[in-house]
Amino acid sequence: MPIIIASAIVHRNENRIKLLFEKYEPLSLLIKNTAGARWSRTLKSWHIPRSVKAYNGFKAALPPGCTIQGEKDHTKNVAVTPLQPAPLNNIQPGIVKKQVPAASAFTLSQLSPANQQAFQLFTRHLVLKAYSPSTIKTYRNEFAAFLQIMGAASAKSLTTSRVKDYLAYCFVNLKLSENTIHSRINALKFYYEQVLNREKFFWEIPRPKRPILLPKLLNQTELRHLFNALVNRKHKAMLFTAYSAGLRVSEIVNIKLKDIDSRRMQILIRKAKGKKDRYVNLSPVLLDVLRKYISDYKPRPGIFLFESEQTRQAYPVRTVQQIFCNAKTKAGINKEVGIHSLRHSFATHLLDKGTDIKYIKDLLGHFDIRTTERYLHVSNRQLVNIISPLDDIFKIEDIVW
Repeated sequence: MPIIIASAIVHRNENRIKLLFEKYEPLSLLIKNTAGARWSRTLKSWHIPRSVKAYNGFKAALPPGCTIQGEKDHTKNVAVTPLQPAPLNNIQPGIVKKQVPAASAFTLSQLSPANQQAFQLFTRHLVLKAYSPSTIKTYRNEFAAFLQIMGAASAKSLTTSRVKDYLAYCFVNLKLSENTIHSRINALKFYYEQVLNREKFFWEIPRPKRPILLPKLLNQTELRHLFNALVNRKHKAMLFTAYSAGLRVSEIVNIKLKDIDSRRMQILIRKAKGKKDRYVNLSPVLLDVLRKYISDYKPRPGIFLFESEQTRQAYPVRTVQQIFCNAKTKAGINKEVGIHSLRHSFATHLLDKGTDIKYIKDLLGHFDIRTTERYLHVSNRQLVNIISPLDDIFKIEDIVW
């Protein structure tokens, strides 16, 4: 049984208890069902409210054999520890990874006056450029993480060489992934070239090569188990919609009733990724599902197709993601996939059926055909016709097994 290391932390300006342990599914499910428990991608761990009730309730519910290391009172509040800026020079491989606070938890007071101004100018420029809320959030977080490392050094005065030192520090010491470093480079490029108007400031700075990852998808049997694991018709309708039209989770929650055109059998997807409108097909099966859901569900949706019963607003993205995860667990699917796998499955299954990739590109809302071409590597339309030479040998020669 795993040993749990519990520690008092401040995360996003909240007093929490961080829980570290080796991967153990029953314990993960227990924490997931604990009131107020949340998973942090930044901390890569679960954390629960720092209170006597939450801590004792979690401890009492532990499976036999599970122990908490370092027994002490984790329910006392602690102050936020000040940031310790890390040096950018003399970077040595193998140095112990420095824990940098989450960018979303920082406050302007933690930055030097010059960098406070830089962050405010950076944010204002993002707003004036009318970037999407998700892009603004990502860029702000990446730039904030950069400024926290800067300490007293002014970001405005940094040279290309110093920025290279910083990115090397992110790669070697912080062990950031290639995709995260790309996001950080994009944020810094925006600051130096868009805010400060330093033309071609990043020409000399190389980008790390991204890993080539294939889309993760579910086969039709797994999809049947997934859909059948859901009892709630509203939840079923959400996942049916995601798979039937190949939608992103943000697109699912933003569909309005008026966007569904049953005469032309289309759904209008408004201001999707890249602020791009597009139409997707409305299948007859999905239309029948949605009509039954709307007529049976109380209270009926008013504006959005899927509305929160409490707020009467669009369903939270995180809730839909959790619905998928719960259904996947109940269906016994062990693949490490999220709700986005329904979009990947939609595209791949269309390719398997012989649909032209150009039409799939338009349905998915991709700007570049190369993005859609990833699905050619996971489609089995051509692979099923390829016979392994091992099969031929077994047919022709007398091989004993």
